[in-house]
Amino acid sequence: MSGLLSTPGILRVSSLSPSSPSRYLKMLLNWYQGLSLASFFVPGSALLRFSCSQLVTERLDPLVNPGVVGSPHLHQIIGGNTFNATMDPKTLSIPDAATCTTCTFAEDFSNYWTAVLFFRARNGTYKRVPQKGNVFFEESNGGMTVYYIPSYQNTKVTAFKPYLPSKLDDANRRNLDMPKKPCPAGIMANLRFPTCWDGVNLDSADHSSHVSYPQGGTFENGAPCPTTHPVKIPQLFYEIVWDTTAFNNPKDWPEDGSQPFVWSYGDATGFGNHGDYVFGWKGDALQKAMDTNCNGDKCNGLSYQAIKNGNACTKKPSVNEELSGCT
Repeated sequence: MSGLLSTPGILRVSSLSPSSPSRYLKMLLNWYQGLSLASFFVPGSALLRFSCSQLVTERLDPLVNPGVVGSPHLHQIIGGNTFNATMDPKTLSIPDAATCTTCTFAEDFSNYWTAVLFFRARNGTYKRVPQKGNVFFEESNGGMTVYYIPSYQNTKVTAFKPYLPSKLDDANRRNLDMPKKPCPAGIMANLRFPTCWDGVNLDSADHSSHVSYPQGGTFENGAPCPTTHPVKIPQLFYEIVWDTTAFNNPKDWPEDGSQPFVWSYGDATGFGNHGDYVFGWKGDALQKAMDTNCNGDKCNGLSYQAIKNGNACTKKPSVNEELSGCT
């Protein structure tokens, strides 16, 4: 695996090379088991890693363009089926209104969404790149893998509050090393969200200034939260695996050796990706998970649903349009 690193702790994109499926699995197993063993020996710590299948792909963004049906660019969304153009916390209780979720933790009706990736062929056509299930979640209908990590230093965290949204807008951060040759196993993108909250506001005008990253270091090394945002919250982390295997014909790739991938908001120079999140866990389920020794996709006290049940939770797009690509 060749790691293509953007801003540390923000966005990471990796291209999976010819020999990398087994290498990646081994790396992930070592990384995941290491975290699990670490948390096993630290009382009160936890690591949730679970699958959320695709809910819908459409042009809605209730944080940036609330009430707009047909937002400027396309998103892929996972989580509870209450996702809509407004998501107004004054009128909507997400866990009460939802009737299903695409996530394997049945109490999680949150919504998580990111931009969509397109392949721009040599002939000028665009095709949407689908997601595929991650390691251990291969039967998932696309979607993402979601992590909640409380602390690597056995520090108590406060679970997100009802509605509490967070927007990771990385659209202006770019790395010019997107893959310039076919990747037989696909491309993985990782997104890490802020881990400090101001403790007062459930939202802010830009949907991001009420939360912050640690000061003088990273979440991983236990850096403190700034005084303006003193409340530690879990590390929310997405993994998205883009299945590029349908686009591996070298004859479709640019003749000049440039990379052919374009984000749905028009970024063709790199991968300034972004992600959004609206909290929708039922009751105090997430806090219980963060306070106990839960590891992986099972947790005592939380309900588990099979991936096939998550696959069955879908929504029709609000905008009737072609989503697979264009010429």
